Amino acid sequence: MAGEPVNVNEFEELARKVLPKIYYDFFSGGAEDQYTLKENIEAFRRITIRPRILVDVSKIDMSTIILGHRTSAPIIVAPTSSHQLAHPEGEVATARGAAACNVIMGVAFTSTCTMEEVASSCKAVRFIQTFAFKREITANMVERAERNGFRAIILTVDTPRLGRKEADIKNMMIAPPFKNFEGLISTEVVSDKGSNVEAYAAETLDPSFCWKDIAWLKSITKLPILIKGVLTGEDATKAIEAGVAGIIVSNHGARQLDYTPATISVLEEVVHAIQGKIPVLLDGGIRRGTDIFKALALGAKAVLIGRPVIYGLAAKGETGVKQVIEMLKNELEQTMALAGCCTVDDITRSHVFTETERFLCRM
Repeated sequence: MAGEPVNVNEFEELARKVLPKIYYDFFSGGAEDQYTLKENIEAFRRITIRPRILVDVSKIDMSTIILGHRTSAPIIVAPTSSHQLAHPEGEVATARGAAACNVIMGVAFTSTCTMEEVASSCKAVRFIQTFAFKREITANMVERAERNGFRAIILTVDTPRLGRKEADIKNMMIAPPFKNFEGLISTEVVSDKGSNVEAYAAETLDPSFCWKDIAWLKSITKLPILIKGVLTGEDATKAIEAGVAGIIVSNHGARQLDYTPATISVLEEVVHAIQGKIPVLLDGGIRRGTDIFKALALGAKAVLIGRPVIYGLAAKGETGVKQVIEMLKNELEQTMALAGCCTVDDITRSHVFTETERFLCRM
């Protein structure tokens, strides 16, 4: 590939060239047959845009408000693990890149920099992500998140146990020490069964965590809770009943249960179940500004960007993170102008045509 990358897909190729194969496979791979991994991207391609013409688009405003925080665009850096495997500066470089673009960053508790290091790296709005960990780990995370100025908790709920990523097993992937766990568990977990990532999960996750435990989490924090991993209207309804502040439609980047639907294909089901009571965000498969536009048209308040940010980080560090985010912002602005939308609130359901609608038209 000659010259500078012109879209975020080209950053993946740059990352593939600079990363050791074991780490590229770790970041890029999905569970088992990787059906959902492919579908997360392909499903966007089956949605078309219905533009409006002769609209004054001389001024485009992509800004939005997420849980009370104004951001330059409806983009959040998704919480992803082990950034130091991609670049020596790890999550600190990612945080600085996100802050420079004025977008919110989700910081994974399974990061390779501590949450304190990330918090002190730059001034920005950040959310902390946690799994359904054992209670002593979760309580420690909450106290530190509040003390270090994190503004919300992203509770990932699709991981009672770890998904089966066969590339990691074949590569005997060794997870780096997760510094946030120091003093809570051994950070040198070992396993004689290939990847040690599963051994980490077995020591930290609480497979008995269920809906009633969200009440416990709410009782120990004043931070709003976003629940990540919802794929059905039924669970969206339960999330409202549990009193969460928002929902993230996510299949964990296709790294957990294979053959779940692409997130964009179930977004409307969740949105309809929520009925506007709390914001709905979308995670998974975003590679273009047109993808962001489609998600907003189908009811998402914002989208989360995972792998593309990692690829930018691997290729160029903090600069690569900024370039990836700015590329997506520029593409979204271009899409909005060409579709006749001056603000994100102007993007409506009538601006897209889905595969389901296409099927119904043929009947």
